[in-house]
Amino acid sequence: MLLCLSSSQPICHDDERFSLLQFKESFVMDKSASGDSGAYSKIALWSKKEDCCMWDGVECDEITGHVISLDLSSSYLYGSLDSNSSLFNLIHLQSLNLEDNNFNYSQIPTSINRLSKLTYLNLADSFFFGQIPSQISELSKLSHLYLCGNLDLVSLKYLLKLENPNFQTLISNLTKLEELCLSHVVISSTIPKSLANFSSLTTLLLRECDLKGEFPANIFHLPNLQFLSVKLNDYLSGSLPSVLSSSLIGLDVCACNFSGKIPASMEKLNQLTFLDLSQNKFIGKIPSCFGNLTQLTELSLNSNQFSGQVPLSLSKLINLQTLFLDDNNLSGIVNFEMFIALKNLTAFGLSHNKLTLMFVNSGKNETFPQFTTLELSHCNLRKFPDFLRYQNQIVELKLTGNHISGQIPDWMLSISRDTLSILYLSENSLMGEVPPTICNLSSLQILDFSDNKLGGKLPPCFGEFSKSLSILSLRNNTFSGDIPEFREGIELRSIDLGYNMFEGKLSKSLTNCSMLGYLNMESNKLNDVFPYWLGFLQELEVLELQNNELHGVIGDPYRSSLHFSKLRIINLSYNNFIGKLPLKYIQSWKAMRSTNIEDFYYLRSIPFKIKSSNGGTLNVLYFYHITIPIKGKSIYYKEIQNIIAVINFSNNKFDGEIPKIIGNLKGLYSLDLSNNRLKGGIPSSLRNLRKLESLDLSQNEISGHIPSELDQLSFLQYFNVSHNNLSGPIPQSHLNTFDNSCYEGNLGLCVGYGCGFLIGFSIERIVTARKQNWSFLWSGSHQLKGVAAVAWRNVCNEKSVGGLGLKHVTESNIAAMFKYIWAIVKKEDNMWVKWVCINQVKSWLNWSMSKRTLPGCLGKAKLSKFHRGVLAAALAALVYTVWYSRNSIFFGRKKL
Repeated sequence: MLLCLSSSQPICHDDERFSLLQFKESFVMDKSASGDSGAYSKIALWSKKEDCCMWDGVECDEITGHVISLDLSSSYLYGSLDSNSSLFNLIHLQSLNLEDNNFNYSQIPTSINRLSKLTYLNLADSFFFGQIPSQISELSKLSHLYLCGNLDLVSLKYLLKLENPNFQTLISNLTKLEELCLSHVVISSTIPKSLANFSSLTTLLLRECDLKGEFPANIFHLPNLQFLSVKLNDYLSGSLPSVLSSSLIGLDVCACNFSGKIPASMEKLNQLTFLDLSQNKFIGKIPSCFGNLTQLTELSLNSNQFSGQVPLSLSKLINLQTLFLDDNNLSGIVNFEMFIALKNLTAFGLSHNKLTLMFVNSGKNETFPQFTTLELSHCNLRKFPDFLRYQNQIVELKLTGNHISGQIPDWMLSISRDTLSILYLSENSLMGEVPPTICNLSSLQILDFSDNKLGGKLPPCFGEFSKSLSILSLRNNTFSGDIPEFREGIELRSIDLGYNMFEGKLSKSLTNCSMLGYLNMESNKLNDVFPYWLGFLQELEVLELQNNELHGVIGDPYRSSLHFSKLRIINLSYNNFIGKLPLKYIQSWKAMRSTNIEDFYYLRSIPFKIKSSNGGTLNVLYFYHITIPIKGKSIYYKEIQNIIAVINFSNNKFDGEIPKIIGNLKGLYSLDLSNNRLKGGIPSSLRNLRKLESLDLSQNEISGHIPSELDQLSFLQYFNVSHNNLSGPIPQSHLNTFDNSCYEGNLGLCVGYGCGFLIGFSIERIVTARKQNWSFLWSGSHQLKGVAAVAWRNVCNEKSVGGLGLKHVTESNIAAMFKYIWAIVKKEDNMWVKWVCINQVKSWLNWSMSKRTLPGCLGKAKLSKFHRGVLAAALAALVYTVWYSRNSIFFGRKKL
């Protein structure tokens, strides 16, 4: 009896039970803290009255009773984990799993080194933030280390970084590692070559780590390596060596910079089940030896430079579930029946090659597998494949860019009605109306019918048939009638109805789309005032309303200063708006003020979930794409950086002045106010737009000078102020490097030395300013200030005080001065000076001269003392200018 009692499981130690209870009390239970569908709170039932060795998630040593394992993964834990946490009193721990919780962006505690017996440490997917502490490298007994997945899904920021210590330092003492996962940790360095010495390593996961340099080829030779992923490291180069570890089960180098050919030795990897070489620079033919890899369940070779035909040997891969060959240079004719034997195939992609896909017996239901993902874009199809009639599990179907013509058959929009989430039929020649059977697709989330010849009115159910619809594009068709009504609660993130014939007013039901971030209604026949109520859409980032029949004054925002607070791109060009530019709205565009590149990302929808091919769910981000008139031409952006902000109000009838407050929109990349009726000057506050690359103010009535402060816009690549009423000099900076056409139609603009004085020079002709500022001709006279060309006050002072004693200068003295000036000038360019005298002095100053010759101009002009002073200064400057320009080679003078 005594022996039986002594061999029973010991009760846990009181101090460890107390530490665990303290740990429990330091967190709150929040179901949103864990993403796993099977999550539950393991600590909810911990009680001080019970043996802690019996608690959920706790394991004790059978002999000593010490807690040696703590598994609190997916336990709804929310709160910060500090270095003084009672957790680190459990010094006998050998295994610690805190995966899939939310530690509220706290740093990994440096006191982790107190758990020196750890062999297993999992802190993945738990919202830890900051530098990985060097103390982890002191845990020399570790065989499994998981720090991956600490990623903010909303901002897509990686939360952990590995800089000090760096990668090499972290692993220097961890030579017993068998599994290492650092995916989504910002490493920003090369992969240590010493990893090739970790002979026990079976799993190495380094996805999205900003790795650089060349991948150490010797890692491929590790004798026990089974899983290797360096996916999504754009600057990581390398190639597949001629010999790879025969123990490999999964290899993923997707979206790196690998190149070269596939080695023939690949056929010896008879345990390989997963191979992803997509989005690299691999070349050559797809090896027929792939047909020997019969254990393969996933083969992704898309987005490379593979050429030749699709090898028939692929039809031997009977266990294959995923096969992607799209975006290569594959050619020839592919008979779809070659894949009949692949009964497990659910995801297949052959898009964007140079081949032709043929269907021989495509109408036989029993011959084809049931697909969940089918991508057959740009495969030279001329009709909808008949086998699709019998597909009832498709989640994603892409038939973009084929030659499918005629009407959409009713059956096509009835397939997989309960599962179809993504449907792309864009870039075909489809005609007629959209069948009402589309209303059967209740699970649809992405619908793209753009670039066809579809027309007529949309079915009445269109705005409400799928509450889950997130992306809608009907762009570039001939749809007409009113825009459909959108029911409350719809989840639309992006709507593109541009280049159609929709008419009437914008439907206010769009405000029901509370997640809408992108709205494009360009080039329709909308007849409405500015839809101010769109400002209530707090996620709206892109608004395209150009080329419609919108009209009226854009008034102030309605009862809110938060209107369009996230807006980054707005295009209202080619409408009939009048009145002043909308000052109050401009003040509310807070997103355009940001220039913070630390928050860099591409403009995208709010994430949404779709069903995946394996029955799970995937977080989907839809990136906005747009064509922006910029730098004088239209540029297509496949993705839009969030640091870009664009305003295009061109080709309307706006009047008044350009608001100075535009200078606060420091994120502006392009500003186009051309072809309006704007007056006043160019605000010097535009100098604050340091990111500006394109500025178009042409075809207005803007006057005054071009502010010299604009030379601070160092990124400016396009600048157009033509056809205004500008005057004065073009600033001597990069602004005078733009094409002549950017300044034409401004009779008062001038360039070169002497510009803004009397004349300005160009290579071929003289450009004059009609309204000159004469204040620099003298100082101290007529209350004029500034640096003088001739300091008359000093010159006319008595000699005793440093002047020249010309205080009582007479008309004869002036004439003598003219004669002296003429003696100099006539030797240089007699006819040129005559032209200036006859055509410029007379027309500018309206002086009365009895003879149109230079002596007449000099000798017979009846001048007041004031005019004599003006003319003397003018001619003095003229002599200097002629001399300077004749003895200098153009000196940056610009042809207009």
